[in-house]
Amino acid sequence: MVIVSVSIRAICERKMKKRKPIQGVSNIIRFNYHFYLIAFVIFVVLFLFKNQFPTQIRTLLNIGIVVAIFTLLISLLVSFYVYDLSDLYQLKWIEKADNKKNLNINAGFDETSEIIISKFPQADLIICDFYNPDKHTEISIKRARQAYPPNPKTISVVTDKLPFSENAFDNSFAILSAHEIRNENERVQFFKELNRVTKGQIFVTEHLRDFNNFMAYAIGVFHFHSRQSWLQTFKQADLTLIQEIKTTPFITTFVLEKNGNTP
Repeated sequence: MVIVSVSIRAICERKMKKRKPIQGVSNIIRFNYHFYLIAFVIFVVLFLFKNQFPTQIRTLLNIGIVVAIFTLLISLLVSFYVYDLSDLYQLKWIEKADNKKNLNINAGFDETSEIIISKFPQADLIICDFYNPDKHTEISIKRARQAYPPNPKTISVVTDKLPFSENAFDNSFAILSAHEIRNENERVQFFKELNRVTKGQIFVTEHLRDFNNFMAYAIGVFHFHSRQSWLQTFKQADLTLIQEIKTTPFITTFVLEKNGNTP
């Protein structure tokens, strides 16, 4: 298979679009509008017909509606903070990428490659996408790809066999993507592959299934993996955790290196 690198000059000639105000939270609503529409319809129906129920049930319904609306608003406010107000997309944990070969791998929606290119114009960046429409059937990803088509130089890959030689990259980045690998064995194999093709550091940025994200996203937190689950994955992939970086209380970046054991 012929590997095509991103032409840094060609991309830099295009003026990189700055993130718009409320772009993050508006994208969340835009890509998941069916969820918000269903929630709205349920709220309206319950409000209109709640008087048909006995007093005790009406009280419970009122409490449930208030809690649900409050939870929904909190999740949007936290998302606004994380994706629009914080320095998440400044990618401050990436410090040494110029004059190096770097891999950025996404799960169907890439918001970071052009940022890396802009921040490190001398970097050699390979962009990969492990999105598989047969496995990743979430409608939100399909909508995101329609709104933000992948970079034309993006290489489509599979998680269990990356098409690169050993130690091909100085750095590898998996930013808000690896959690989409839902199967544990597949996730371990993916990180074994990242271990194989990376001679330097691997950066993994994720929400965690923890208290902070539970308070923010309620049951939505179960879409994420716990810190312990990540550490176990890294250990099985023979990777050493050398640093954890918090970008807001809701986002963690794991910095990994080859050949070691995570704590």
